[in-house]
Amino acid sequence: MEAPTTTATMPTVWVFGYGSLCWYPGFEYSECITGYIRGYVRRFWQGNVTHRGTKEKPGRVATLIEDKEGITWGCAFKVTGSHALDYLRQRECTLGGYATEYIKFYPRLASEQSGISGEAFPALVYIATPKNEHWIGEEPVLVTARQIAECRGPSGHNVEYLVRLAMFMRDELPGACDEHLFELEGLVRRFVAEANVKLELLLVGNVTPHRIRRDTHEEVRRHVTFEFASRVPDTKLRCLHI
Repeated sequence: MEAPTTTATMPTVWVFGYGSLCWYPGFEYSECITGYIRGYVRRFWQGNVTHRGTKEKPGRVATLIEDKEGITWGCAFKVTGSHALDYLRQRECTLGGYATEYIKFYPRLASEQSGISGEAFPALVYIATPKNEHWIGEEPVLVTARQIAECRGPSGHNVEYLVRLAMFMRDELPGACDEHLFELEGLVRRFVAEANVKLELLLVGNVTPHRIRRDTHEEVRRHVTFEFASRVPDTKLRCLHI
């Protein structure tokens, strides 16, 4: 007779989110902490035809581009068991065209209560590469912004994807810099206003206030500090085959 499967015997993994996972993970997790990875920058170079666009008019969603001096802020989710990973495989890989890798994640805060030391630990991350069929690659930022302002898919308007991510950054990581993200947001807001469309009408996804993430172990909100400058993590990656 097989022993019953318990939480203690299930595999546990941390998943790093830097796009829609930041404001709408869509899966169960036991912890969520904000932080960053190094050696990458966030760019809206991945096309999307299943969530925020269509085959006729692909949306634009975030991916990670290697940059030795780059830093990308987001949040890491602690998940146990296969259910969340199965969901993410379908959402990010099958439908989104992303591949999986492990990257070192640096927590913003340390906490004795949660066991988070502040030191880096490996996290699973989903990255789109030029090998996938939805890859757009680098294009003028005005072109990207215009496409986002005009695209919609089964999961909602492309504007929602961008604006809610920018909102997450301002609310949860005030002071963290992401010039590409905020430049795009400013242009998209301008295009929406020029089209005489109320932005609120485009932010209609299934998002409730508690889904806009904050550190689950953080009792008092703190501003981002940049004491990580002296840390130089190993940026070597290895694939996770799931």
